[in-house]
Amino acid sequence: MLYNSTQNAGEVVSAAQAIAQGISKDGGLFVPQEFPHYDTATLEALLKEDYKGRAKKVFSDFLTDFTAEEINDCVEKAYTEQKFNGSNPAPITYCKNGGKELNILELWHGPTCAFKDMALQILPHLLTKSLKKTNDGKTAVILVATSGDTGKAALEGFKDVENTKIIVFYPVDGVSPMQKHQMNTQEGNNVTVCAIEGNFDDAQTGVKKIFTTQSVNEKLGENNMLFSSANSINWGRLLPQIVYYISAYCDMVNAGKIKLGDKINVVVPTGNFGNILASYYANIMGLPINKFICASNSNNVLTDFIKTGVYDKNRHFYTTISPSMDILVSSNLERLLYKLTGNSDTTVREWMNALKTDGKYEVSDEVKAVIKDKFYGGCCDDVQTKATINKLFTEDNYLCDTHTAVAVNVYEQYLAETGDNTPAVIASTASPYKFSKAVLEAVAPNEELPSTEFEMVDRLNAVSNVEVPAPLAGLKNKTARFSDVTASQKMEGYVLSSLGIE
Repeated sequence: MLYNSTQNAGEVVSAAQAIAQGISKDGGLFVPQEFPHYDTATLEALLKEDYKGRAKKVFSDFLTDFTAEEINDCVEKAYTEQKFNGSNPAPITYCKNGGKELNILELWHGPTCAFKDMALQILPHLLTKSLKKTNDGKTAVILVATSGDTGKAALEGFKDVENTKIIVFYPVDGVSPMQKHQMNTQEGNNVTVCAIEGNFDDAQTGVKKIFTTQSVNEKLGENNMLFSSANSINWGRLLPQIVYYISAYCDMVNAGKIKLGDKINVVVPTGNFGNILASYYANIMGLPINKFICASNSNNVLTDFIKTGVYDKNRHFYTTISPSMDILVSSNLERLLYKLTGNSDTTVREWMNALKTDGKYEVSDEVKAVIKDKFYGGCCDDVQTKATINKLFTEDNYLCDTHTAVAVNVYEQYLAETGDNTPAVIASTASPYKFSKAVLEAVAPNEELPSTEFEMVDRLNAVSNVEVPAPLAGLKNKTARFSDVTASQKMEGYVLSSLGIE
C-alpha cells in the first residue's frame, strides 16, 4: 500500500516513509491510496480476537512494507497489561442516562491517562522500524504541538527511545494544571518541554512552519537528523485509532448489545478531527456506522462547518475547561476533504491556502451534501459541560472528564433533535482526574475548593470514591524539570538551540 500527499497526489511514499517523515514536503498530509475492505466474514473473524489480534490485522493491511514479525513486535510491546491496566486497553462501560444506555469507550487506561496513549505507545516502535527502512543512522527529532494530552503521551512514548529526540510545545495558559505538571516533570534524557506565549493554534502553526522550512531541514541534515511528528498529522498516529473503533464494535457484538451487521453511531469530542476521522476511515473499510457525531466546546468552528460548509477560523478563541478541544484549525479535516473531493489535491490545496491567507474557505455543494448526510455537529459551553458531569455522576454514579461530558451533552442534543435510537459508542478521552478542578466544581458545586491541584484530586476521590489512576497519583511529589517559555515566532530558534545547532 502506498500513500499520497493531500496537497500533491504526485508525491507517492511507502508506509514507512510516511511515518518517518510525518508530513509531506509541501505541507500536505499523507493518506492511503486505497483502503482495505472488511466484509462480514472479516469482522466475524475479528470477534474471536483480542485487542492485540485486531490491531495486528489492521496494521498488516495498511503497513504492507512491514513484516508480520515487525508488526507483531510493535503491538506486543505497546499494548501490555502493565501499561493499560488490563488485557483490553479500550474497554466499554455501559451505563444508563435517563433510561438511554450509554456505551462509553474508555480510551484513557494507558500510562498518561488519555486516549493519545492508544496511538503514542505504538508510534515509537513504528517510527524506529520506519527509520531503519528509510533513513538508517539518522536521529529523528519529534516536534509536537499539544493542547494538553498529546504532549505527555508523546513524551512518555518516546522517552529514551534510541535515535530519537522529542521537543514538545504547549500554550502556557491553555492546558490544565495536571497536564502541565505531567509534561514538566517528564523523565528521559532525550526530552524537552517548552511553553509558548499563545494558544494551541499558534503552537501548531509554528511546528508546521518549522517542518516545511528548507533551511532548517538542511541544518538538521548536516547534523545527521531529520524531523518527524507525533501529532495526528502523522499517519502512524492516526492508524492505531482506527483499531479501537473496530475493536469496540466487536466488543459490543460479543456483549450482545448489537448483532453483527447492525449499524452504530459514533460520538467523539473533537478538536483536531483526528479521532473522529479514524472512525470515518473504519467506516470506509466496512465498519457499519450510521452517523458521526462531532462534539465541540465553545470553540465551535467544526459545528459551524458541518452545518454550513464554511470553515472560518476568524472568531473569538475560548479558553475552556475542556482544553484539549480549544482548537480553531482542525488539521485532520484536510484528510476528510481529500477523500470527499475524490482525492483532488488541487481542490484541497486551494482550500488550505485560503485558510492560510483569509482564515476561511467554503467547500463545494457536493462535499456539503456528503458531510450533512454522514456527520452531525453540536457544541456546548462550560456551564453545560459541568451540568452533564453532575447529571452522569448523580444519576448513574459515573464520573467523567470535561471532554467526555461534551460528547455526552452533544449526543443528548442529537437524540432530542433526531430521535435516532441507533446504539452509539461515545469516545471517552481522558481520566476525570486530569481536570480535577472543573470536575470537582461540577459534582460538588457548593464545596470550597482546595488550594492545590493534588488537594483537589484527593477531595474528588473522597467525594466520588473513584480510584485515582496510579500514573497521576505518582506525580504528587515530583519536581518540575522544565520551565521554559518562548514566543511563538521564536520556536524555530528554540528548536535549533535545544538540538545544539547554530
